[in-house]
Order: sequence, then structure tokens, then C-alpha cells
Amino acid sequence: MLFRQHHVISRRQALRHLTRHALDHRVRSGRWQQPVRSLYVAMTGPIGVPQRRWMGVLGSRGPLAAFSALEALGLKGYAKRYTEVLITAERRVRTALPETVIRRTAVLTREDVLLRGLPPATVAARSLVDAAQWAGDDAEATAVVAAAFQQRLVAGDEVLDVLGRLQGVRREALIRQAVHDARGGSHSISEVQFLRLCRRNGLPEPSRQVVRTDARGRRRYRDALFEEWGIHVEVDGAQHMEVRAWAADMTQHNEIAISGGRLLRFTAWQLRRDPATVVRQLRAALWAAGWRPG
Repeated sequence: MLFRQHHVISRRQALRHLTRHALDHRVRSGRWQQPVRSLYVAMTGPIGVPQRRWMGVLGSRGPLAAFSALEALGLKGYAKRYTEVLITAERRVRTALPETVIRRTAVLTREDVLLRGLPPATVAARSLVDAAQWAGDDAEATAVVAAAFQQRLVAGDEVLDVLGRLQGVRREALIRQAVHDARGGSHSISEVQFLRLCRRNGLPEPSRQVVRTDARGRRRYRDALFEEWGIHVEVDGAQHMEVRAWAADMTQHNEIAISGGRLLRFTAWQLRRDPATVVRQLRAALWAAGWRPG
């Protein structure tokens, strides 16, 4: 049990195997830690993420939820400093759990929980809906939806099924739109912002995350492609400034030019802070390639 639970054990579990005296002796001798009244950590080292997850689950008797569940299920890039767990609205947790956020819901069914996981967690689709509705802002909500699709944690129908079962989901319209965009190929917040910029300004809608084979037979992904007019668009985030990534980008962009295509590059900062320039340059490139509105 201790191995399975990353050395975290509840008092109730411990007393199935130890007397109260033996349990208290382990704490007094320093062999075990007792971070809260009803939980023990059977080791002397620092308490890390795996232990905090189990403390949250055992202390609340609810599964990991939202961002914590997504991280446990493999999502990269959205780790939080706290652990989120989910319980039904009528339940109360008597123990104050450090670095744990207890979320409440009116709906928590068997189909929402992955019991085979260690520790138990809400399934990916439910976790994503909860993460998006409890995100710090709309941008984070949109970004985590895009990331979950990009990292292949969820499929669109699963997320929409969850939305159909829950009532009063915060940001429901935004989540549905983000799912629609992610299913269409927008796998980052920048790509979603670019797509919405095109829609708002009456520009044609590009294909996204288009796969192309380069001159050496390698598969390449384009952030956006206006195929009819031969215009490729790349949106550069911070990762593009790393030297090897930058060199690889330059090679790809030269291949586009050699093949006769036109390439526009924008930064994620421009999409957020200077969208007018992005629209002006994109409109000019499309016009030069023969596009006409209407």
C-alpha cells in the first residue's frame, strides 16, 4: 500500500495494520511525518508532487481533478503549485489540507472517474472541462483546451458529452468554441487567436496544422495555410528563438520560397498586442495573391 500510494497513508488505513502506540512511535521517532492530523507520510525526505496528490485524494476522499488530473494523465505545460480534488457539493472535508484546492460539483458519476489510475482522477474529458471553467482567465481556458487536443489526451465528442451532462458550466460557450477550433487543427493559443482574427476581419479561413512533405521527404507542419493563394503563415512563440529551432525554421521557410509559396511570420506577441499589423499584412498578401473579399 505504501509503495502504491507514494508513502502516503491515512490514519484509518494505518490502524488496520498498526496499533496506535506503534503509529505514534513512528511519528515521534522521526521515521514518519504527520503533515496533518489524519495523514502520514512514511518517509523522512521532502514531500513532493506525488505525495501531495495522494494527500489531497486521501484527505478529501475525492479524485484528482481539473489541472491536477490532466497533469497526472500526461498533460505537459500546465503544472500548478496546488493540488485540485473534486467532491460532491453536499460533502464536507474536516481536515485542512495544505496546498490543496477542494472543488465541488453537483455531478460526479462513475463515468467521470478513472478508478484504475493511481491516484484516482477524473477522466481526461471531465478534467479538461473543469480545468477550463476554473482557469485563471479566458486565455488560459482556451490554451488548455488547445493543448489537450494537441497532446492527444481527448477527443472532441468526449468533451462535448461532458458539457451536455453538466449544468451551469462556467465559460461553456468559450469551451465549445475552443473545442471546435482544436478539432479543426488549432493546437495552440496563438493558432486559435490567429483563426479568430481572420474571422473577425472578414478574411478567408486557413487550414491549420497542415502536413506537407519537404524536398527530403520529411513531414512538416504549417501553422496555417491559405492553400488557394499559396500563402503560408507561421506564428512564432518563445521556443522558436532557440538556435536549433530557429535554424530548422529558416530551412523550412527557404523550402517554401523555393517551391514558389509565400510565407508570413508573426510572433505570438503581435497577435496579442498588435493585431492590426497582422491583419494589414495578411490582407495585403492575400490581395497580392488574387484574393478578393465577398
